[in-house]
Amino acid sequence: MRGTNQSMVSEFLLLGLSRQPQQQQQLLFLLFLIMYLVTVLGTLLIILAIGTDSHLHTPMYCFLIYLSFVDVCFSSTSAPKVMAIHILRNQAISFSGCLMQIYFLCVFAVMDNFLLAVMAYDRYVAICHPLHYATKMTHQLCALLVVGSWVVASLNALLHTLLMARLSFCADNIIPHFFCDVTPLLKLSCSDTHLNELMILFVAGLLMIAPFVCILVSYVLIACAVLRVSSTRGRWKAFSTCSSHLAVVCLFYGTIISLYFNPSSSHSAGKDTASAVMYTVVTPMLNPFIYSLKNKDMKGALRRVLTMKFSSTP
Repeated sequence: MRGTNQSMVSEFLLLGLSRQPQQQQQLLFLLFLIMYLVTVLGTLLIILAIGTDSHLHTPMYCFLIYLSFVDVCFSSTSAPKVMAIHILRNQAISFSGCLMQIYFLCVFAVMDNFLLAVMAYDRYVAICHPLHYATKMTHQLCALLVVGSWVVASLNALLHTLLMARLSFCADNIIPHFFCDVTPLLKLSCSDTHLNELMILFVAGLLMIAPFVCILVSYVLIACAVLRVSSTRGRWKAFSTCSSHLAVVCLFYGTIISLYFNPSSSHSAGKDTASAVMYTVVTPMLNPFIYSLKNKDMKGALRRVLTMKFSSTP
């Protein structure tokens, strides 16, 4: 029947992070505002530093620009709503707004995943095949990898959003979260959600696991190549070029695994919320610092950008 395809719930209520007194609400608002502003500022500085330094116009740093852009977009899908919840007490989000948030969260999460895999492959080529790096990592291949990632991520997000749109929500509209996530919404639905769950298991699972396997394989090959280097200094130099990327990979996948791949018996509302905050807000904020503080070229480029900025100030 046509009526079963239409939701009886026109909006949802996001409970946010805390239902404590107003003073704590204001503190949470201030905390998220600071983290969001730091994320945006850090991303802009990285893009400016790479864009103004011709020595950094290489595939690795181009991928870093894309990753930084995706991170700030990822944070922007949830942080503004969290701030609205805790300062304006605006917990309502429309059904269409909820679907839109799910779509963009899916797009940027998968893009983060793919870009980390692409950057791992870039490091593999640079370390294991340095003489062929320029011929292997061409501008055409880099563009193809980025565009292909966007297409696959968008199609995956569209699939899950359309599957969610076909469900009915009859009574309960309270989401015990600070953003519209797929899992809490499926629990609220009064429709058959087996197809949604199957697609999450196979499609979304595949898109998360396959890049992770690529990263593992790349670093196993990198480790084997580095261990064959005779000098200790040469080994350290090769590993240091991967340290920033490895730190971001561990942070990204650590929060995802703790949030989505733990046994259901180990889940608790507080733990899941903390993992979600790490995943959607804290990790995007830390990535610019990780890449800039662990990289001499980036630190030099950032210093030049800041020096130029302050010297031009009257």
